[in-house]
Amino acid sequence: MAGALGMCVPLMAAVLPEDRADAMYHSYSGGGLEVNGPSILARKSIGKHVSVWGNYYVDSITSATIDVVTSASQYTEERTEQTLGADYLHDNTTMSLSYTSSIENDFDAKAMNFSISQLMFGDLTTVTLGYARGWDIITATGSPNFEEEANRQKYKLGLSQVFSKNLLMDLSFETITDEGYLNNPYRSVRYLVDPTSYATEGEVYPNTRTSHAAAVRALYYLPYRAAIRTEVRGYTDTWGINGVMAELGYIHPTKNGWTFEGSYRVYSQDSASFYSDLFNAPNEFIYRARDKELSAYSTQTIGFGASYEFKKHGWGFIDKGSANIFYNHIQIDYENFRDLRVTGVTPGTEPLYSLQANVLRLFISVWY
Repeated sequence: MAGALGMCVPLMAAVLPEDRADAMYHSYSGGGLEVNGPSILARKSIGKHVSVWGNYYVDSITSATIDVVTSASQYTEERTEQTLGADYLHDNTTMSLSYTSSIENDFDAKAMNFSISQLMFGDLTTVTLGYARGWDIITATGSPNFEEEANRQKYKLGLSQVFSKNLLMDLSFETITDEGYLNNPYRSVRYLVDPTSYATEGEVYPNTRTSHAAAVRALYYLPYRAAIRTEVRGYTDTWGINGVMAELGYIHPTKNGWTFEGSYRVYSQDSASFYSDLFNAPNEFIYRARDKELSAYSTQTIGFGASYEFKKHGWGFIDKGSANIFYNHIQIDYENFRDLRVTGVTPGTEPLYSLQANVLRLFISVWY
């Protein structure tokens, strides 16, 4: 969510991030899923070359999604995520390292992230190389003997360029490799028993997946201090999914400390090669999936935001602060995933599923 309304742009000289603290409340509601909770982030410099930071993030989840209500019952759980990181600055080179731990009832994830950025060509070009590795342990509530593992690696290359005083552009490419248990132990597929009924069996996924994504972003400053930002992103993976995203945003600051934002985003993807809403027979193929996120679907997202900067001249140890609110409305339309809550019809003729979701973020930032 945090990346949906922002983009990274190069600085005019290599400097450490400013000392600051953020407190956020986030909320997602849509399709029978409710997720909300707080997030606290703080950053502090140590001398002129090192900056350390930490983040604590909580998701309180209540799920009665279509997958849950058609195969089980509503559940609640909590996910906590903790991250520690550090940045080291030497001349025009910045090296960053972080460690993240995320824990919930049936999923334990650990990740390490390293990146190095170099300013060059008169500080107008920034090249970034990144590598991340994750280790997941998957269990299943009600199945004490079930435990699986998954390992993930991500490689990233980024190039940011200042073309003029008004135009900044960013190119990025990343590859992710996943290996291990990659599906959901609770989810099932359905298959025809006869023309009027169906039964279910567990999903089976490949144990490897490689994905590639490339993005182009631009930020153009308008004569009256406002800015337009654009992003186009393409995605493909070895499971047969191809997706494309495009976003257009507008940022408008005012003289009295307010900044307003608006954005519109579209996304569409194909389904995985082993996905089907309804299989013809049990064990029809080696790999089988009915996860709606692996189906073909499209989304439209409208976003609005406002920020107010206060205490511009300082207050005690606080240099300045800002209060922020961002809201997104998302419409998701599935092209080959059907609504099994509708009964009494021939299998495979149920209406296609769609959902609307609302995302809200409220946060306060202070610089010190």
